[in-house]
Amino acid sequence: MLSVEPGRMGDLLSDHRIQFSQDIAPRDYIDLFGNICTRIDAPAGLIEIRNEFLIWDSGLPDAAAPTALQLEISELPDDVLVYLLGSRYCDMENLSKLAWSMFGDITPGWQRAQAICDHVHDRIRFDYQYARCDRTASEGHEERVGVCRDFAHLAIALSRCMNIPARYCTGYLGDIGVPVDPAPMDFSAWFEVYLDGKWYTLDARHNRPRIGRIVMARGRDAADVALTTNFGSAQLVKFKVITEEAIEVGQHAIENRLIDASM
Repeated sequence: MLSVEPGRMGDLLSDHRIQFSQDIAPRDYIDLFGNICTRIDAPAGLIEIRNEFLIWDSGLPDAAAPTALQLEISELPDDVLVYLLGSRYCDMENLSKLAWSMFGDITPGWQRAQAICDHVHDRIRFDYQYARCDRTASEGHEERVGVCRDFAHLAIALSRCMNIPARYCTGYLGDIGVPVDPAPMDFSAWFEVYLDGKWYTLDARHNRPRIGRIVMARGRDAADVALTTNFGSAQLVKFKVITEEAIEVGQHAIENRLIDASM
């Protein structure tokens, strides 16, 4: 799942094509959440997967909506209800009492959503050394350490406990408009909440509006938008992600590259 979301395809300024080192015939399909998925039959041996593209972006930070209201459940569209339910990594049943004790007295809407984001940002310490693929939201809250997906899962679970629809996002987020992080670049995870009839971006790890987010996929949690899903044995050898701002006259563009991703 390495394609830009369908809604951003019109912003592409170059070809967007996933390339494989072996003679592989990929095909795309759209999943239940509207994401573009690339499906292959992988032969034995080393496979290098590459993608490089240039995409236009407004250069504006994530939108904030301090007056956005929290809708009653009866007012939510049918397709939004699924983002109030528990999912693989967002174990709401273990967090519901905690959520209501902490956020029940906060004004429903943006203030409550931001309070949840603030809490998760302060609660979890980012550390690549403690990344693992099976940590649930409640475990992240107890262990107080993790990576961007753990921040997102905890914020999503707490939001859903408070009847705020929330969904998981994965994509590119370069060091644009912020000090450069010396650590190797990676894909990023954040979340969106549904308020006042719109989806708004929040990021519990960074907890500030950022410039140049490029969404690849959205789902209930990381299980729905895994970058690769293997039906059989496959080992990731290495990967490298580069996201850079390319400023041209009168426009902002972001160059995104996934290179040397070998399986």
